[in-house]
Amino acid sequence: MLTLLSEALQRVGSEIEYHLSLPHISSVVCEPREAVHQQLLKLLSIQSRVFIVLQSSLSMATHLFQEARRMDFMGKDSAWIITDSISSFLDSMDTSVIPYIEGALGIKSYYSNSSSSFLEFSTQFQKNFISENPEEDNSHPGIHALRAYDSIAVITRALERLGSDDTNSPKMLLKNILSSNFSGFSGKIKFDGGNLPNSNSLPFRIVNIVGKVYTELDFWTQDLENPFTREADDKNNGRNTTRTLNGTVIWPGYLKRVPKGWEMPTNAKPLKIGIPSNSPFDMFLKVDEDQIEPEKKYTGFCFDIFREVLRILEQNYSLPYEFHQFMGTYDELVDCVYNKTYDAPYSESGLVMIVQATPEEPHKAWMFLKPFTREVWEVSGALLVYTMFIVWVVEYWSNNPAFRGPRKSQLGTALWFIFSSLFFAHKETIRSNITRVVIVVWLFVALVLTSTYTASLSSMLTVRRLEPDIMDVEWLTATNSVVGCDGDSFVRKYLEDVIKFKGANIKNISNEYQYASEFQSGNISAAFFETPYAKVFMNQFCKNYTATQPLNRFGGLGFAFQKGSPLAADVSEAFLTITENGILKELEDKWFPRSAKCSSTETDELSLGKLKALYLLSFATSTICFLLFFLPC
Repeated sequence: MLTLLSEALQRVGSEIEYHLSLPHISSVVCEPREAVHQQLLKLLSIQSRVFIVLQSSLSMATHLFQEARRMDFMGKDSAWIITDSISSFLDSMDTSVIPYIEGALGIKSYYSNSSSSFLEFSTQFQKNFISENPEEDNSHPGIHALRAYDSIAVITRALERLGSDDTNSPKMLLKNILSSNFSGFSGKIKFDGGNLPNSNSLPFRIVNIVGKVYTELDFWTQDLENPFTREADDKNNGRNTTRTLNGTVIWPGYLKRVPKGWEMPTNAKPLKIGIPSNSPFDMFLKVDEDQIEPEKKYTGFCFDIFREVLRILEQNYSLPYEFHQFMGTYDELVDCVYNKTYDAPYSESGLVMIVQATPEEPHKAWMFLKPFTREVWEVSGALLVYTMFIVWVVEYWSNNPAFRGPRKSQLGTALWFIFSSLFFAHKETIRSNITRVVIVVWLFVALVLTSTYTASLSSMLTVRRLEPDIMDVEWLTATNSVVGCDGDSFVRKYLEDVIKFKGANIKNISNEYQYASEFQSGNISAAFFETPYAKVFMNQFCKNYTATQPLNRFGGLGFAFQKGSPLAADVSEAFLTITENGILKELEDKWFPRSAKCSSTETDELSLGKLKALYLLSFATSTICFLLFFLPC
């Protein structure tokens, strides 16, 4: 059974955290409960509350459960599983002992108890048992009684097959025993290689001890994907497999939901949450020693998130907690979670480089060309020349004297006519209606272009643009530049071990306002922040600094728990809930408002793709009008 149970536990990701061996009952016959008590004291430092009793005598198991219940190891959110070595005695166990095991799940050897022969045997067994043991109140035959009966049946059948003339009777008797093949009360009796098949093979019954009796819940089958089996209508003996037990399990403490299997926080032993006392940004974590009330003493984005998560968790169970300030590095704080000093520190990850930036010079000689891309300028010029050509051809053949004369004069007049229409009314008259259509479309294009150009150029001259002084990390490492970071976080070690900065070139900075002074004094060339801290810094100092994209991502905002803690999954689910319902966004807006001086946006150059439809309209109109002009009337 141990092999089968271990494999089933591994398939669901469970691990054995601690092995506890109880002494043999014969060695502690004087003080068995004290011996069990001393052993259970070793489990007080372990938060897991899922216990599996693999092998034990009935008397030692009785002392175990009595002491476990007294020491509150069988309280709510605990789970106990007993194997066949104990559950096989449930049919004949003293009913005064069973309540100590109440709430446990048992794995019990399977045998058929519905046949007429078994019912007759059970009735006779109970009658005889009560007559010989009138003080006992549990007289049902258990698996051991059934195996004893089947053993006698094997020998009886073997003796019956011995003939009177058989020589060497012991050998013949053994041969007859080993050739037995029948269905007994405990199961199939058939020897294989001189041995009975493993009595601990599947299927088993899954039972739940409730009160002074037990309830049969299901069968545990060989199918590891769907291990539990429902019995269908007896007429067809149909079965269907499933992954869940049939019926409601009553767990220790009369708990009907699935227990956490973990020592949950209580008022006497609340959840201990480690808080770094030297957080570099007060908007995330701030501890005001002058305040007494926790709501005022502990403030910041992280605390508000935790309190919102707590409101969701308290809909299902209570979660008493207390904050503990911690002086040390991030790694040391995580170590305290591992060694169970604390339960849940706050952490954030993702690395961003921030460098100083100088404003782009707005008075460069060719700044007036910046509103449009090169392609826009080229296409606009080509469209102007094309429109000029259409106007000149149409007006020339319409005998317009303004477009007559020498060729140079004609082309000059046409070019002047088209270009001057961008700024003022022209003096030349137009004779052809087709030319008027071309001019109307061109004027519309010219209006859009001039308006867009004016707005874009004005924005470029008034909005400050920043150019980073340093472009990449490789330049910093190659020039041995000094960089700054929060020395208490994992960032320093990451810069040394992964990005290969020299330790002497990394300066520890512990305060958010110290970064600006270090930049201005030239002590550092760049600063490395965890992603949330970088956002806060840029909201405050956007005018003089610029941030790169995250160099590496290490996860996100979260709470760290000990491995195996069910709170990790519950907190993650609650965190998703506050994200989906918009609470997280509201908290971000509350604690990280964007500075008014950072609210302006930069204007990009206008690309050809945004004006393509406008150019096509003008080109198509001019071309169609040109063709219509030369069509015969």
